Amino acid sequence: MGDRCTQPYSHLEQLLIWRLLKRISQGLRALLYILLIGSLGIGIFLLYLKSHPLPSPDLHLTTQIYDDQGRLINYATQGKPHETIHISQVPKYVLHATLAAEDRTFYQHSGFSLHGIIRAAWVNLKSGQIVQGASTITQQLARNLYLTHDRTWARKLKEAIFTIQLELHYPKHKILEMYLNHIYYGHGSYGIQQAAQLYFHKPTKQLSLAESAFLAGLPRGPEYYSPYHHFKHAKKRQERILELMVKNKMISSSQATQAKKEKIKVFPSIQTQSHYTKAHYFRDYIIQTATSKYGLDEDMVRHGGLKIYTTLSTELQTQAEQAITKHLNDLDDLQGALIAVNPHTGHIKAMVGGNDYQKSPYNRVFAHRQPGSSFKPIVYLSALKNGFTSLTKIFSRPTSFIYDGGVYQPSNFHHQYLDRPITMREAIARSDNIYAVSTLFQVGIEQVIDLARQLGIQSKLNATPSLALGSYTVTPFEMAQVYSTFASGGIYHPLTGILKITDAQGNVLIEEQPITKRIIPSGHAYVLTQLMTSVFEPTGTAHRVRQIFNRPAAGKTGSTDWDSWLSGYTPDLTTTVWVGYDRGKKLPTEKTRIAQYIWATFMKQATSKQASRIFPIPADVKGVYVDPETGYLATPRCPHTHLEYFVKGTEPVITCPLHPTITPNTNEESSIWTKIWNWFRNES
Repeated sequence: MGDRCTQPYSHLEQLLIWRLLKRISQGLRALLYILLIGSLGIGIFLLYLKSHPLPSPDLHLTTQIYDDQGRLINYATQGKPHETIHISQVPKYVLHATLAAEDRTFYQHSGFSLHGIIRAAWVNLKSGQIVQGASTITQQLARNLYLTHDRTWARKLKEAIFTIQLELHYPKHKILEMYLNHIYYGHGSYGIQQAAQLYFHKPTKQLSLAESAFLAGLPRGPEYYSPYHHFKHAKKRQERILELMVKNKMISSSQATQAKKEKIKVFPSIQTQSHYTKAHYFRDYIIQTATSKYGLDEDMVRHGGLKIYTTLSTELQTQAEQAITKHLNDLDDLQGALIAVNPHTGHIKAMVGGNDYQKSPYNRVFAHRQPGSSFKPIVYLSALKNGFTSLTKIFSRPTSFIYDGGVYQPSNFHHQYLDRPITMREAIARSDNIYAVSTLFQVGIEQVIDLARQLGIQSKLNATPSLALGSYTVTPFEMAQVYSTFASGGIYHPLTGILKITDAQGNVLIEEQPITKRIIPSGHAYVLTQLMTSVFEPTGTAHRVRQIFNRPAAGKTGSTDWDSWLSGYTPDLTTTVWVGYDRGKKLPTEKTRIAQYIWATFMKQATSKQASRIFPIPADVKGVYVDPETGYLATPRCPHTHLEYFVKGTEPVITCPLHPTITPNTNEESSIWTKIWNWFRNES
């Protein structure tokens, strides 16, 4: 029986073994083929990734904004612009702390850390939720340069591909350098150099071990470890990183102990330090214009490293902010807005949208408010174009106006009337409402609305009698456009704040090429300007301005129960000021004059370095002396005379009948003086 146990396998058993070996052999060959094909495929894939260029990264470069002299005035986001640094300038403490905190096997793996994946999986399994990630420095860099932070499988696949490409395209030290330059450290700071400047006010090369470990802990959770909001979290994270550095033999235990004891002094957030930036309201306007008018992507405008060259004058902007602060600083929640423009170009030179940007960033230059009587010059300009002159008289007394909608009964301020016919000059100076509404009816409401549109008002205007008194809301920006066109002699220059936008490489993306056009004949614009100079005279509604500002100027006040305005100009600068409350709070009468003080204070400073000059007289205007009582050409015998300007062809040609030059007993001496007067009058 023992011999039978040692006998060879039976034929059937041998056949089965042979077939099994054959199948194993076939399986091994198939596996080999798969491995070969897989290796070949991976090789081809890697060669493709190696030869295929990486996309342009999102570097989070802060866009810079420059004034009209090419000087940096602001950034599109809070914080300083992105600053890169060569790895040779980075202290070893920063490098070691970063590796200990994020990826201690960085120099051993090829983009993916098996050890990190296993460790994270174990931690997450124990906690029952995802509390730890396994991303290497290369993976984090890929995500920050090219991807969003959403948790989709498509994003993870792209991240893996970009991670491989980074490892194929760059040596390890370059990847680490890119990571340090582009990772987010919180509060608008991208990169270690910007973070060092923000939190410690020093360059990276001056960071201590304690500061290096402190900053290295921030990218894991910029908000959770925020030094401003959660300092204890950040400090605890720093101490953990120092312990990891000891564990990985990067520093000694004594160094770690000393670093933990070192007091960390974090400087205030850049958002609270206004001296880093200027013209906050203007900055917001520029960003909005770049996106809405020119169609640029907002993220690119804010983080694309663009250079935006603007029209703003740093000096005038400072003076505008000072004027607002001086007159509004101690007046509760009273707000103000100011916009100043070069009327010859339409360039915005100063813009203030409120009395405190930190408390309220809402830009009131674009707030819709009732302009009141500051709208009237549009009505009077339309009248001048339709045959009115500065001498056209209308009775100043309570008047009812019948129209399709019923009866309209406007009243003057405090029900004050002159109870006599007054000229357009008097009506503008005293802001007579009866004259304005009567003029509107004579000219035609639709014609006034059409002219307002041509002058730049896009806000809704209804065809009702109250239009003459500025009852429909407009913005200070629109009023600045209107008065800038008056000041330019009738030429419409679209208001603009941007001259040119270039990308991070200096390529021009946008270059402003405004289209100008004549809206008003020069003669009519000049006559209206001369009429509005009366507003600043002793009987004018803005006579207080002359206590501060004495240069030749034209303008118009406007007031409602909630608003106070002054829009005015010199030959070279147009400024609109609005004052009021934000939420339906009425403006006390004594505070309406604040708009005038702001305007005068700013204009005095803004024009202090300019030569004083009068408004240039165009060729289609004629100035003659008139008797204001009769409206006829003045004679030497008229007791009161006034130099008045007219569009040529509309000036009076008949001499004053109440004070004739020739009388029954005229002698030779008087006729000589008459000739001299006539010569002087004609030369004028």
